[in-house]
This record gives sequence, structure tokens and C-alpha cells, in this order.
Amino acid sequence: MGDDKLNTVMVIPTYWGREKAIGWQEGDAIYDHPTPLDEEGTLQRIIESTAILEDTDYQLVIIGVSTAADIEPQVERKVKEVLNRSSGKVRAQLFSHSHLRKVKQLLEKKGRKDLARLLSLRGYANVRNMCLFAAHLFSAEVVILIDDDELFHDPHFLAKARQFIGKTLQGKPILAVAGYYVDAEENYLCQIKKEPWMTYWDKNGIMNRAFQQIIGEEPRLKETPFVFGGNMVLHRELFTRIPFDPGITRGEDIDYLINARMFGYPFFLDNQRSIKHLPPPKPYPLWRRLREDIYRFVYERAKIASQKSRAGMTRVEPQSLDPYPGEFLKGNLPELIYKSNLMLAAEYLQQGDPAASQECLRNIYLAQFDATPKNDPFDNLVAMQKSWSQLMEFSASEKVSSELKEALFEEASP
Repeated sequence: MGDDKLNTVMVIPTYWGREKAIGWQEGDAIYDHPTPLDEEGTLQRIIESTAILEDTDYQLVIIGVSTAADIEPQVERKVKEVLNRSSGKVRAQLFSHSHLRKVKQLLEKKGRKDLARLLSLRGYANVRNMCLFAAHLFSAEVVILIDDDELFHDPHFLAKARQFIGKTLQGKPILAVAGYYVDAEENYLCQIKKEPWMTYWDKNGIMNRAFQQIIGEEPRLKETPFVFGGNMVLHRELFTRIPFDPGITRGEDIDYLINARMFGYPFFLDNQRSIKHLPPPKPYPLWRRLREDIYRFVYERAKIASQKSRAGMTRVEPQSLDPYPGEFLKGNLPELIYKSNLMLAAEYLQQGDPAASQECLRNIYLAQFDATPKNDPFDNLVAMQKSWSQLMEFSASEKVSSELKEALFEEASP
């Protein structure tokens, strides 16, 4: 461990939806900003920005994700078109829905339908797991997770990504290293004006406090309570053991950090490894974004609260994740949800939007009666972790691995 020439696979998921005039339909998967099929999106931009990287000793895999089953063939064609016209230094491999079907068929043929069930391209956490699985098929020792709404701006990004991974810090193995996001002006702090309704939900202010402590201060490498899903470096010893949890609808990156900690793996952050994050504007209203946060924090709080003593596992306390996300994972979360939604509801009424105000009140109801997971999230994680390890071990066996590679990957010219 600690060799900067570890076999490295960079994986970029890209999300595509129906044509713009059609838009989202009932039953379609929900993502922040899937690219309509009749638009070009940001995939070509991120691929071509890899040209700035000095190190080309890595493999590049693109995960093509469709919001709906009936447009999967069009999505695959579209992504192939983008890959074929993208001028990057490294040849890109495509993994999409047709490839997933082949993987599942092969696993089922070998009598491992139980493992095939773990693989899906629906939902953020499942897509991240497919990123790990695809990297594993390429015998990755290190996987770099990137998103398609980003832009490389540091020629030394790859060297930094491999600099610490696999080594130790104060006796702790470094198997997960986060980088961070900067905006177009290279700021790493959230540039959002504080509104009155945020009095009890100052998420951006709390995030900035965490960013200042972890990103803005020395030493360069330190343990972190947060992570950015589009700038993560994971070692094989971690990603073959710990999966993303499909039970969470969003915020799967920080949830993964919590999962890793529960199994005894700390996450570190390198405050010199940044990537530009240039997402399209979020098309959703504030009440819906607040609802999404409610579901993720209620789920994570339930997972932490349902921990049990198990050999080889570490108890994670909310305060160990302070200031962010820890301040949203404590016993006062229901009170924060209640007060912030009442204040936002009042603001909507003042603006003459009673429908949005009603949705805020519904947030309070959903937090109490729908967001709480029906099953024990800790027990589910423990069970999935065991199955995930079996999947990774089974698919790494020489015969299965070669059959999977042979059946799967298509190349796209750079």
C-alpha cells in the first residue's frame, strides 16, 4: 500500500431524462438535473476537461443512467454519441442498462440471483454502487468518483488523488480521501444569502462552518465529517467491503462516510484537491429541497440511533459528525423541522403562494409519519455489507471476472 501507481479507475455517472417538451413522468426516477435527451448536457465538458490532467495512467468509465426504462436505448445511444465526439486523452468505457442486464443474467446463470439483486441503476446510492462495481471489474485498486457537472482545473489532480491513499496517518489506514468543490470563482464556501426561515435550518451556514474548519485550515489531510460524492477517492480494501446504502434517497455521499465509520474506516479530506462544481440551476422550489433534506436526515438519524454492539464495528455518535451533518442528526431534529417549515410556510403566505405554504406544513407531517424508515436501517446495512462483500469476492474470481469483461465493455474513441 502507499504506491502512487496503484491501478486507478475514474468513474463518472451521467443522468439522462425524457426530451425537454415531455419532461418528468409519473414513475420516472428523480434526480437533481438529468439532461433531456434533446440537449447536450455537461458530459462532454467534463470528459474534455480531463485533458488538463498531467497523469493519464488511469481508466475512465462512464455510467449511463436513464430516468425511465422505456428510454434506456435512446440514453445509451446518446451517451455513446457524446463519448465518440469527446476529445479526451483517455479512452472511455461505457456501462449502462444493457450492460447491467448482462451482468445480472450472468450472475443468475451462475446461481447467484441473491447477488444480482444488489445491482441497480435507479437511485443515487445504487448508481454509486454501480460505479464501485464497474471499477472492480477493471481490477481497480483505487476508484475516483467524479460527477458530470464538474470541471477539472488542477493538472495535478490525479497525483494528489493517489498521494495518500493506501498509506497511514497516526496509525489509521487511509482508505477514503475526499476532495472538495469550488464554484466558477473558485470559492469553496456556500454563497447563499440567509433568509429568516433559515433561523432553525441554517444548513448553508453550518456547512460553511464545517468547510472552514476542514478545508480552510491546516493540516492538509485530516479526518472529515462530510464528503462530496463527486470528488471521492476510495481504496479497494474499503469499496469491496462497504456499499452505499440504497435506503437513503439522497445525501448518499455523507451516508457512505457514516457507513464506513461504523465499520471502522475513517474518511479523510485533502484540502489541496479541488474540482469545479458547475451544476445547472435547481428547478425545484425551496419546500421540496427542504423535504429532500428532511428524508435524508431522518433516515441517517434513525440509522445512528438503531446501532447495536457488534464485533468489528464502531459506534458513531452524532456529535462526532459536528458541525455538519452532526447538527441535523441529534434529538432536536423534529423541532428544527417543525419550526423551519412553519416559518417558510408563513413566508410563502406573505408572497401569496398558499399551495407552497401547504407543502411546508405537509413536510412536518411527512417527517413524522413517512420519512422514518419502516425497517431497521442499521440491521439492513449490516446485512447488505455482508452481501456486498460476497458480490465483490465472487465477481473478482478469475473465471467470473473474465466472463463479465468479455460480455460487457464497449470502447468509445477519444
